[in-house]
Amino acid sequence: MKRVIFSADDFGLDPAVNDAVEIAHRDGLLAATSLMVGEAAAEPAVAIARRHPGLRVGLHVALVEATPVSDPADIPDLVDAAGRFPGDMVSAGFRFFFKPGIRAQLAREIRAQFEAFRRTGLALDHANTHKHIHLHPTVARLIVEIGRDYGLKSMRLPVEPAGPVAASEGHAAPGGLGAAALRAWTGQLKAMLRRQGIATNDQVFGLAWSGAMTEARVAALIPHLPDGVSEIYFHPATTLTPSLAQTMPAYRHADELAALISPEVKRLVALHGIERTSFTDLVGAAAARAAA
Repeated sequence: MKRVIFSADDFGLDPAVNDAVEIAHRDGLLAATSLMVGEAAAEPAVAIARRHPGLRVGLHVALVEATPVSDPADIPDLVDAAGRFPGDMVSAGFRFFFKPGIRAQLAREIRAQFEAFRRTGLALDHANTHKHIHLHPTVARLIVEIGRDYGLKSMRLPVEPAGPVAASEGHAAPGGLGAAALRAWTGQLKAMLRRQGIATNDQVFGLAWSGAMTEARVAALIPHLPDGVSEIYFHPATTLTPSLAQTMPAYRHADELAALISPEVKRLVALHGIERTSFTDLVGAAAARAAA
C-alpha cells in the first residue's frame, strides 16, 4: 500500500506561511504542519490550528537559523551576539559534539520548545527539526528523551530515496560520497528511532527539491512513489515577504502552495490509489497491531 503524509514546515515563522498552511489544508492536500514555537507568528498559527481541528500539528524543533525560546543568557553556546541561533549548520554540528557543557544547553532549549508547544493546548502529532538538524545524533537523542515527557510518539525520518526523484525527472539517480554519508546518518537515525519505539515515515520527499516543490515536480513524482509511507513536505507561503527573503530568498513558496492545492495533483493521488495519512494515524495503527 502507498500512503502519503502531505506536510508543511515553518508554521509560525511568518504570516504568509500561516496563511498558506490554512489555505493548503482547507482547500488542498495538506494534512500536517510543524510549528516553530519561538517565532513571532507562532501565536496566530496556533489560532489557525484551533480553527481547523483536522490539521495535525507537530513541533518543528529549531536550533539553527531561528529564535530561541530560552533566555539567550541561559544558552550562550547556542546563540550569536544577537541572541539567535546562527545558520551555519556545520559549525553548529561540531559545537554540539565537542563543546563542553553544550548538551545541557541543548536539553534546556529543546525542553523549552516542547513546553511552549504544550502550552498551546494542541495535540502533538510529531516532531521534526528546522534544517533537519536531528540528523545529528546528540540532537536526535535529546529530542526523543525529552519528547517522551510531552507525549512524543512519532518523528520525521529524512531519508529520500534517489530512484523516484531521478525517475520523475528522467535521469539516473545521483551517487557519490555525499549521498553515501547521508544514507549512513539516516540509517543510524532510523535504527535509533525504531529501538525507541518512535513511529516514522518510510521515506521523505522534499530534500532534493527543497524550496521548489512545484506542481509539475509533485505531479511527476506521484506515479513513482514507493510502497509504504512517504512524507512529502513543503515550504508554502502566499508570498515572499521580506522576512522570508532573509533566509530563503530562492524558495518558490507560492509555487509550493499551488502544488498543494493543485487539482491535477489531487487527481493523480486518487488515480494511483494513494491513501492520505498522518503521523497520528501511523501511531494509532501501530497501537492497534500491538493490541491484536
